[in-house]
Amino acid sequence: MTRSISRLVTTLSALVVAQAAAAQTARFDRFSYDGRSQERVVVAPNAYRNPILSGYYPDPSVTRVGDDYYLVNSSFAHFPGLPIFHSKDLVSWVQIGNAISRPSQLDFTGRAVSQGVFAPDISWHAGVFYIVNTCVECKGNFVITAKDPAGPWSDPIWLPFEGIDPSLYWEGDKAYIVNNRAPNEPPRYDGHRAIWVQEYDWRAGKMVGPSTQIVNGGVDLATKPVWIEGPHLIKHDGFYYLIAAEGGTGDNHSEVVFRSKSLTGPFAPYVGNPILTQRGLAADRPNPVTSAGHAKFVQTQNGDWWATFLATRPYAPERYAIGRETFLLPVTWSNGWPHILAPKTPIPFAAAKPKLPVQPRPTTPVTGDFGYSDTFRGKSLAMQWIGIRTPATPFYTLGTDGLTLHSQAALGDRQGVPAFLGRRQQHHGATITTRVTFVPTTDGARAGLAAVQNDESFLFFGLTRIAGKSVVALYARDKAQSDTLVAAAPVDLSGPVTLTIRADAGEMTFDYQTRAGRRTLKSKFDANLLTTARAGGFVGTIVGPYVYDPAAGTR
Repeated sequence: MTRSISRLVTTLSALVVAQAAAAQTARFDRFSYDGRSQERVVVAPNAYRNPILSGYYPDPSVTRVGDDYYLVNSSFAHFPGLPIFHSKDLVSWVQIGNAISRPSQLDFTGRAVSQGVFAPDISWHAGVFYIVNTCVECKGNFVITAKDPAGPWSDPIWLPFEGIDPSLYWEGDKAYIVNNRAPNEPPRYDGHRAIWVQEYDWRAGKMVGPSTQIVNGGVDLATKPVWIEGPHLIKHDGFYYLIAAEGGTGDNHSEVVFRSKSLTGPFAPYVGNPILTQRGLAADRPNPVTSAGHAKFVQTQNGDWWATFLATRPYAPERYAIGRETFLLPVTWSNGWPHILAPKTPIPFAAAKPKLPVQPRPTTPVTGDFGYSDTFRGKSLAMQWIGIRTPATPFYTLGTDGLTLHSQAALGDRQGVPAFLGRRQQHHGATITTRVTFVPTTDGARAGLAAVQNDESFLFFGLTRIAGKSVVALYARDKAQSDTLVAAAPVDLSGPVTLTIRADAGEMTFDYQTRAGRRTLKSKFDANLLTTARAGGFVGTIVGPYVYDPAAGTR
């Protein structure tokens, strides 16, 4: 009898587990995106369009190997991370991989969305690609390597110095790391930082020799410059040039330059600094570009110089939800100094192309007006799909029926990984659609589209159960620890439901379609909670499928 009861309990437990597992999955068989830039730009055949990477692609670092160009961006606590792009002409970019692609490389557990990997730098030497980077609140600064920039990339080699934004400078067979660190004196004010340089033994993977401070504070310490960071060293016509960002990542952001006859200084600032900024322009100008800085130079095989840098396109003063973007402008040299843009000159949305072989428009464009769709029928996800933090185990499967998500942690739980996969919102005007099959069996179980800025600022639009009844609902979290129900309506779940978010600058409209037809749940919702100014941090909005069942717990 005891064994029979034990077997019965085991069987019932298995049934409960099976039922819970069934309740915590959702199937998505389509995802589509159509984006429109707020500025209307006519681009001539011999011109390119800025930004060259639309949406959340900040802190660009570029390098050339022969006739090929490679670029990497920050990705913070999103996974996979550090997207790698390739181009032949500096304007047509195709993503070829993610440098952080395995959970064994970095663990983002407990990291806020805007922590994780900051400001990577990519370079090449003797057949090997190098990325030197910082993982904020992880173990600090590190180097990873690959023979193929598409990957796989190595596990991190951790470096002993503090600070952020390291980059590698190669001179012959020697390497040096320059980065932002604390000054060699007690900080005089908030944001007082310094730039240091030290040799890196790339064969042994360790720092060697003395570390030398080469810039204290910024261009003029007496004016209390803040957040000197993103440094890069180059050598040109017998001088070492240090370019760096100064002024913070907001509207006062800028790029400045120093030079020296010696790698270890002293470095003198250019009297015409900054060489790039958008501060000082009229705040009410149409379609402004702001917050320009964090540049890196690259010299083409023809000898021309260009700079990639970040900037933003707000739809209202200091209001943007799509993150900091990658721009490109030529660099000219005059009187021994580099120049990107004259003072109080707006960054152009169209400019003459580099003198490089013209390339076709990518299959998946990353600039201008564009759209795409994904039916999840492949053997693996497209490399543009990212989640939040590093998953210990996979939470999705792909098949002939599409993408199936298995419930994990709730959005907002920093100790967990939500069953969420998203693509960057790359335009302030965008229509984002998915089709989902899901029947919630417990109150609070939900599946649909999430638009996520960070752990405390996001929207959920989809199917859920409230007081025992299935509904389509919109929830918002606005710098909060819990959700607020914005709107809900009964919904027929006898078939798939199509969910559509229509973004228009600071407003969003939410439509759904069932067998009964198409309806609007909420029109012109104030979505400013997704802006960086309101939510804080350094990322852009990520939108995509999400499922969660509170009864199933976190796995």
